[in-house]
Amino acid sequence: MREIREFPVERDAVALWWLGQNGFIFKSHEGTLLAADLYLTDSCVAIAPAGTDFHRQVPVLIPPEEVDVDFYAVTHNHQDHTDPETIGGLRHKDTTHFIGPHPSCAVFRREGVESGRILPCWPDGELELRDIVIRGTFALPTDDTDLNHMGYIFEFGKGPRIYMTGDTDDCELLASARRHEPHLMITCINGGFNNLSHDEAAQLAARIRPRAAIPCHYDMFADNAADPRQFRASLRRRAPEVGYLQPEHGVPVVFSV
Repeated sequence: MREIREFPVERDAVALWWLGQNGFIFKSHEGTLLAADLYLTDSCVAIAPAGTDFHRQVPVLIPPEEVDVDFYAVTHNHQDHTDPETIGGLRHKDTTHFIGPHPSCAVFRREGVESGRILPCWPDGELELRDIVIRGTFALPTDDTDLNHMGYIFEFGKGPRIYMTGDTDDCELLASARRHEPHLMITCINGGFNNLSHDEAAQLAARIRPRAAIPCHYDMFADNAADPRQFRASLRRRAPEVGYLQPEHGVPVVFSV
């Protein structure tokens, strides 16, 4: 966490760190830190469908109690995105603002976040927070346990706009995120549990037309995994003008406009 706090970011850039699954920390030029969908425990083992292996395959690079960010956003209420054990373990809940759809806001409250620090968001909702603008985007729920999925456009001052799909089934309405002209797209590719497959994600990239795309949500669970090289190959075929980025866990990536 100290390395992230001290990492310098140029004016037209954003730095990001991938912590596994759909979990990222973003840092703006002004030093604002935004976390998204952090899953930093092994809590999904207890709720895994019978016969499936949901033990985490990625080391916990930052324990929940060490997470110190300005804003903490989630895309939906599945436990690998709105993790009550991660949220409950945060020591800096009294200085962080929490953002997400209403079912996730209920988890924030249940885990001790005061109501004044909870900011509901929804598709087409917009929040201006310091030098970051957060816009909700459409996502198609993957099952009926949570019908409030969404994605985000994160805009970092004069730096890049990043589209995060969140968990979503394939749908033509996903392309509505194109109107925000994102420079970078972060997309699920695992294909299991009704999420976008590597080829569906590549087709979406062709419709969104970002400069580059990052695959995620393929690494955490042995029984919900995918090979990112398949996305890279599909991207070359479906959207050859879109670059491919594959972050390493915990290694900073700097993306500039």
